[in-house]
Amino acid sequence: MLTLRGGMGNGTSEDYWNSGDEGVRVTVVRTSDHAVLTTPIDFTNKSPDNIQAHFGKVSKISYTKGFSLKPNAQTYTYVNPAKAIPRIISSGSGNANIEAIKSYFTDELVIRYIAELTGFNYDTLINGDYKILLEPIAYMTFSGIKMAMTATEAALYDQQLGGGLRRKMASLSHKNLPLAMFLETADLGYPAWSGSTTTAASNANIISSLGLGIVRFSEAETPQVSSYDYTYRVNTEVITSVTVSGGQADPDNPVSVRFTIGGKTYTVNNIYYPDGDSQLVWVRWTTPSTPQTMTIAVSVSGGGGASQDTITANIVDLSGNDPPNPVADDRNDSYSKPGVPSKPQATSASWGVWRPWWQEYWVWHSTGEDSGYWCDHGWWEFAYDSYMASLSASMTIIPDAKVPTASGKTMKSGYGVNQTVTANVSTNQSWAVTGAQTAVTYFPEFQYQNYWRLLERTSSGYSAKFEFARNRYSTYNRRTHFTPIWIPDGSYTPYTYLMDCWTPRGMLSMNLTDSVNISGSLWDDWHSAIRF
Repeated sequence: MLTLRGGMGNGTSEDYWNSGDEGVRVTVVRTSDHAVLTTPIDFTNKSPDNIQAHFGKVSKISYTKGFSLKPNAQTYTYVNPAKAIPRIISSGSGNANIEAIKSYFTDELVIRYIAELTGFNYDTLINGDYKILLEPIAYMTFSGIKMAMTATEAALYDQQLGGGLRRKMASLSHKNLPLAMFLETADLGYPAWSGSTTTAASNANIISSLGLGIVRFSEAETPQVSSYDYTYRVNTEVITSVTVSGGQADPDNPVSVRFTIGGKTYTVNNIYYPDGDSQLVWVRWTTPSTPQTMTIAVSVSGGGGASQDTITANIVDLSGNDPPNPVADDRNDSYSKPGVPSKPQATSASWGVWRPWWQEYWVWHSTGEDSGYWCDHGWWEFAYDSYMASLSASMTIIPDAKVPTASGKTMKSGYGVNQTVTANVSTNQSWAVTGAQTAVTYFPEFQYQNYWRLLERTSSGYSAKFEFARNRYSTYNRRTHFTPIWIPDGSYTPYTYLMDCWTPRGMLSMNLTDSVNISGSLWDDWHSAIRF
């Protein structure tokens, strides 16, 4: 489940942490799509009523999906469980015990207590469809302010401060706290940790891999492993990213990264980051027009060394799965209305770039009586410039203009519907972000499987528009989808997955739905037309 490590660090009267000032954030997560289902709850043995600053109740998964770190002015809330939690963060006064933590958070009474606090039925919680995400919390004093933060929040906060937290509290914020919990087996999209367990970690590694444990309720479950590092669509503008770390990269020792993709080489120069941290590096390119597997070679040079790696990209084509031609005597007597799917979505992302600046430190060098010279013995400091992107979208389904008896959004089955999807992207680093480029619509008559319509992008950019492609079965060559004549009365709800808005932190995507109301069938109109 998880592994614990750590050691105690030093502080000052303004920046310190007392052993035992700790807790655990508890969140219930759905296994299928990693959706956060409950507001996180913070367990602690302490009474941290003196917390002056915190970031609210936000889970690591929410931050991973793009939630921004924001100060919270509300009173910090916590729960003191009847059964005290074991030591979580190791220190000079004692080490945490992984077996004790495993035993505690798999104890039936504790799980029942978590179910009660989160409003979950206990039997539902343990049926294998859900997991419990655990995150260590530290109650620390930083710059004289009592603060509460998880490992992920500490790393995000350090980025905002340009490394200011790490400079004062590294042994806690970047070692004790994040290494208090990490995965031994990949799960919920987070990798097993194979890095150092004795040295301070980088912000990027903390955000991606550290400061979490997972309680599973189905040991038979096999973690999903993708054969590809990236999956892209054909003829799509994408972003491919890597993380560079090791030593310090500054203008005196810059790092360069070369991406070799499809016979072309893209070079990113002048990459900088402070010692002990890392930098996200990316390239923007367009995928080929045919499906294939591509190997992307990545080489890193400078900063005192060189390395090489490869990325595998699976290029797929979503066209060619249009629904078959509907006919008037179609039947489906066994049809049952399916639930609308919900694929993993991310509507915002944040990242940053380290910017070095020179801290002057002038020293007088004497060469004799009343003579000498000044020499700058300064050093490189770093500021962290933060960037973001967000995706918003809407979907509208209406009866086709050729439907003779439609009234508003009510229509008879067997006629066609039109669809429009609008997608808007906002960002403060436009060259690092693409607009949304792909929208795929699935339909309830096919149980949202097997057949779909790849929408045509009728306008591009950061304000994109998508519509049905012209239907080859339409007499009038309309942008339409024909509802089956046998579909029962009630709401008819197509589902659209909007995607391929690429950022350095990955792809933004959204689940979209809209409905028309079915009342009667086109046979009713036909019978009316021949009545005497």
